[in-house]
Amino acid sequence: MVTPCPTSPSSPAARAGRRDNDQNLRAPVKKSRRPRLQRKQPLQPLDPCPLPGDSGICDLFESPSSGSDGTDSPSAARGGSPLPGPAQPLAQLDLQTFRDYGQSCYAFRKAQESHFHPREALARQPQVTAESRCKLLSWLIPVHRQFGLSFESLCLTVNTLDRFLTTTPVAADCFQLLGVTSLLIACKQVEVHPPRVKQLLALCCGAFSRQQLCNLECIVLHKLHFRLGAPTISFFLEHFTQARVETGQAEVSEALEAQALARGVAELSLADYAFTSYSPSLLAICCLALADRMLRVPRPVDLRLGDHPEVALEDCLGKLQLLVAINSTSLTHMLPVQICEKCSLPPSSK
Repeated sequence: MVTPCPTSPSSPAARAGRRDNDQNLRAPVKKSRRPRLQRKQPLQPLDPCPLPGDSGICDLFESPSSGSDGTDSPSAARGGSPLPGPAQPLAQLDLQTFRDYGQSCYAFRKAQESHFHPREALARQPQVTAESRCKLLSWLIPVHRQFGLSFESLCLTVNTLDRFLTTTPVAADCFQLLGVTSLLIACKQVEVHPPRVKQLLALCCGAFSRQQLCNLECIVLHKLHFRLGAPTISFFLEHFTQARVETGQAEVSEALEAQALARGVAELSLADYAFTSYSPSLLAICCLALADRMLRVPRPVDLRLGDHPEVALEDCLGKLQLLVAINSTSLTHMLPVQICEKCSLPPSSK
């Protein structure tokens, strides 16, 4: 019987066999799975319907630039998430965190307040006026609501805007770009999902390019020396609300309602240049005091919580009352329905 000769180790057939065996012995390599990016739904422009009112703050959906063919909508970018409005429930208080860190955080923020407070922001501005500032912020307020952003983001936006105005003259045709740039910088600090540059540029009706916005962002950061963590009205409102609940001066429900109303009053004050002379802590305690009066709270907030002179408190309270009287119609559109039914708003004066 003839047996076949063994294949030579150096033959091509032997080498091919070894390669097949080596490939079979290799451990399987697990391929990394990357999440597939889903195409977003077509974005819609901002609602062009203005809110009724009687002052500049009421033109909430009117862009500072003429005409709008917006192709990006903040609400669509967030997957249709509910926007802050009358139907949204009130925020809850984290009293345990306040007990642990509340006083130390307040002391630190209060000490830093004067270093971040812009005074006479328009003193060096030959083209930007108090009226144009009011018009820009009256547009940015609904933009921040349309994006579903926090009140802290809005406060930081105004602080960044005003502090930059104290350092550099701004041309009138670039003022809107400065507004959206300040909003982007603020959102990068506190928001989990800040707005996209494309969306912000769409809100400006395509008047600016992406490179212009990025360049201005670098200029703002350089002029402010990257010092961005400013104490805001939002922080002090939350602190004073938690303090009055913790000390038993107010129930949780009435304290949250007063905080929501005070936040609406504070939004009105952000657009008015006359209130830039008041510190955030002073505005916060006065907005809470005015909210208590409008809600007829049996135990109003203690004005001594902010450690401000009585003269400054009375002056700020008087101007806030006048501001609310002028913009009472606009204020009702900023508040939840249950608060509007409880508070007593003064008749609007034309």
